[in-house]
Amino acid sequence: MKIIAQVKLLPGSAYDADALAATLRACNRAANRASEVAFAKDLKRRNVLQDEVYYALKNDFDLGAQPAVRTIKKVCDAYATLKGNIKAGNLGPEDSKRRKRAESKPITFREDAAQPYDDRILTWNLDERTVSIWTVAGRIKGIPFVCSDEALKLLASRKGESDLVMRDGMFFLIATIGLPEPEVSEPTGWLGVDLGIVNIATTNDGQIMAGRRLNRYRQHHRDLRTKLQKKGTKAAKRVLKRLRRREARHAANTNHIIAKRLVTTAERTSRGIALEDLGGIRQRVTAKKDQRARLHSWAFAQLGSFIEYKACRAGVPVVHVDPRNTSRQCSECWHTHRTNRVDQARFVCRSCGTVLHADHNGSRNIAHRADAVWQRGAVNRPSPTAR
Repeated sequence: MKIIAQVKLLPGSAYDADALAATLRACNRAANRASEVAFAKDLKRRNVLQDEVYYALKNDFDLGAQPAVRTIKKVCDAYATLKGNIKAGNLGPEDSKRRKRAESKPITFREDAAQPYDDRILTWNLDERTVSIWTVAGRIKGIPFVCSDEALKLLASRKGESDLVMRDGMFFLIATIGLPEPEVSEPTGWLGVDLGIVNIATTNDGQIMAGRRLNRYRQHHRDLRTKLQKKGTKAAKRVLKRLRRREARHAANTNHIIAKRLVTTAERTSRGIALEDLGGIRQRVTAKKDQRARLHSWAFAQLGSFIEYKACRAGVPVVHVDPRNTSRQCSECWHTHRTNRVDQARFVCRSCGTVLHADHNGSRNIAHRADAVWQRGAVNRPSPTAR
């Protein structure tokens, strides 16, 4: 399996920082030139595009041989991703304007967009915690970096490319880590997880991870942004810039904590994790005007991805079940009706009289459906020989 580790670079001088920033600008300007050629001449494969633009990128943007190759590959990968999204329907009829714009003009890259580096133009010294990196001003050696102890251990298994990223004037390296996947165990049961906005996650054990604190934090930042944007002064803009991404970092940290707790519980009890397949829910669900911000800031996909990769590292199986009627079906007698869901928090079965917390009832239904999905053959189910 592949995960990433992030380290922060600490350039020793303003000259080094300017060289890194200039490198990103040059590489992304070169990427835009290559993208225009790829779009105009329909050269989306790396070999044919490289034959067309390689020498021009080197001469016009002062790139070395390997940075030019990495830049061309970045462009081809972007077009391949776009083609895959269109084919998969991620840019379908419901988003026709975005699809038409994507197909009618070349892909463009921001001047501070990430630039991939390989081992020929980036060297790591983990003992001294420094890197040697190519720039348009020459190779800069001995740039210190800082990271957590866990990330440093992961870097020992680093494979493939690392991306140079500039964020709020700071420089980071995002390294790809290759780890062996542990064998997925046969589950003895399922930990059903109901994802929501009011309660971020609820398990069929009755454990509820409430979202009240996170929702209040999001609302506080929305109100603060509105106030500062209305004010419009230079000081207000400085505060807005300082607060950028703070809400997203807090939400991601909350999702990491919840995902770790769920995976630890499943691993300790030898169970798998069952989640709802919520893909496309924002297109299917309508919300009142005052609830739209909460719906569209709901990071269910991020939480799901965190659960999946943490479960993969622990050898815990994960399955996705059909979410239809999980909130309306009784987990005791299977009676399904929309009136069973009395309100957001309460479920009362009109047939057998079962009274449960609505999200707890939903998580029990998810756990019940998981076994059928597993028997049909889940993606990460162990083979019969492995068992």
